[in-house]
Amino acid sequence: MKISTKGRYGLTIMIELAKNYGNGPVSLKTIARDNNLSEHYLEQLVAPLRNACLVKSVRGAYGGYILAKQPAEITSGDIIRVLEGPITPVEGIEEEEPAKQALWMRVRDAVKNVLDTTTLDDLRKHGDDDSQEAYMFYI
Repeated sequence: MKISTKGRYGLTIMIELAKNYGNGPVSLKTIARDNNLSEHYLEQLVAPLRNACLVKSVRGAYGGYILAKQPAEITSGDIIRVLEGPITPVEGIEEEEPAKQALWMRVRDAVKNVLDTTTLDDLRKHGDDDSQEAYMFYI
């Protein structure tokens, strides 16, 4: 399974909102500038995140986006599924021979486990730590 820029940049948006959780809304312009990303592209990504009730928009001069839930309640799996679709390493697993099918299902389950047990709170905390332990978290 390859995560596209949709999933990667969507995670970036969500991690930035988690870092600022409780401090008011963050504009996509700020996130784009701070991460050297296209604001227009981030606008396209935030719509499905809003529709999935993961973020809320705040209107006004000091508006932007905030998380709809606490960072510990949103997993990276929630975000990836919204932006990338179902987590599957191989299309048509059910058509594979039993040995291959079992392998692909184990790979799928391992990836799902990592994504579904890694919250925005985890990612936010590790993003602030430059230690070797934080680096190993991402590997």
